[in-house]
Amino acid sequence: MSDLRPKLRAELDGIPSYVPGKPAAAGGPVTYKLSSNENPYPPLPGVMERAVATAGVFNRYPDMACAALTNEVSEHFGVPLAHVATGIGSVGAAQQLVQATSGPGDEVIYPWRSFEAYPIITQLFGATSVQVPLTAGEGHDLDAMAAAITERTRMIIVCNPNNPTGTVVRRAELERFLDRVPGDVLVVLDEAYREFIRDPEVPDGVDIYRDRTNVAVLRTFSKAYGLAGLRVGFVIAQEPVAAALRKTALPFGVSQIAQDAAVASLRAETELLERVETLVGERGRVHEALLGQGWTVPETQANFVWLRLGERTLDFAAACERAGVIIRPFAGEGVRVTIGEVKGNDLFLRAAETFRKEL
Repeated sequence: MSDLRPKLRAELDGIPSYVPGKPAAAGGPVTYKLSSNENPYPPLPGVMERAVATAGVFNRYPDMACAALTNEVSEHFGVPLAHVATGIGSVGAAQQLVQATSGPGDEVIYPWRSFEAYPIITQLFGATSVQVPLTAGEGHDLDAMAAAITERTRMIIVCNPNNPTGTVVRRAELERFLDRVPGDVLVVLDEAYREFIRDPEVPDGVDIYRDRTNVAVLRTFSKAYGLAGLRVGFVIAQEPVAAALRKTALPFGVSQIAQDAAVASLRAETELLERVETLVGERGRVHEALLGQGWTVPETQANFVWLRLGERTLDFAAACERAGVIIRPFAGEGVRVTIGEVKGNDLFLRAAETFRKEL
């Protein structure tokens, strides 16, 4: 057998692996999975029925244009149909954005730590990641991000709220930042957790995009809408950007079940808002309890909380697992804990209190 091996792209060397939230052990004791920012509730009313009905025809290809879904998004958000593009979850849509803007020699700027898929999708197309450290308060350092822009910058990501810290960028600071970004650099507002925001000073990215040709808004049905397993997201952007995303989309990538479930979810907004409000209430309870235990926890506008633990990160995650809760550790940095069922949140708080007393 020859020792020769197929030649693979050099850009693939060094791409970090995406680490998903750890699942609960099958067949073991009851544990609560608070590691993936999933919605703990089942699909919204009418969504399961729509998905089951569509499953009866999955021997057929899905609508490649996602026509019903793009029409629904267009009407729901009051934007032109030509300004909507879909993706395989928001991470799939984010990958399309990088592919449409950046390649070898180009740079993509984003905060760090932030969503761990950003370096993966950037390097995948040979572009260079420019990671700008968060502030001491765990938020975006927009001044440093603006200062990092060069003639090679093609795309900038603002994760609002930021994953995994939950911190937000408010309107005034975002507008000042956007004023400093050249018009030929695409700014992506990643708003995967938009529905959980209660701070009135945090702008809706769709309002921002209307007046700025270089702003794209990234949304998902995986979080508040509870369709994480179906993989469907979308982008709202000016027509040239949206058209480019349709060109870079994987043919038939979004299943018909996902498309129809997403449409049904948008039509169940009243029930959605009720569920989100319940999770927001739990978020406040968990946050206050952690502060009461003596933890330093940044204010969060997402469906998770962040604890910076440094070298104790993995020890804390192990302690939570022993207590029956799976959380998401970032070794050497901290842990992200999803707001889930009340019982799971209570188990986490007890584990956190015990760990805190042992420090």
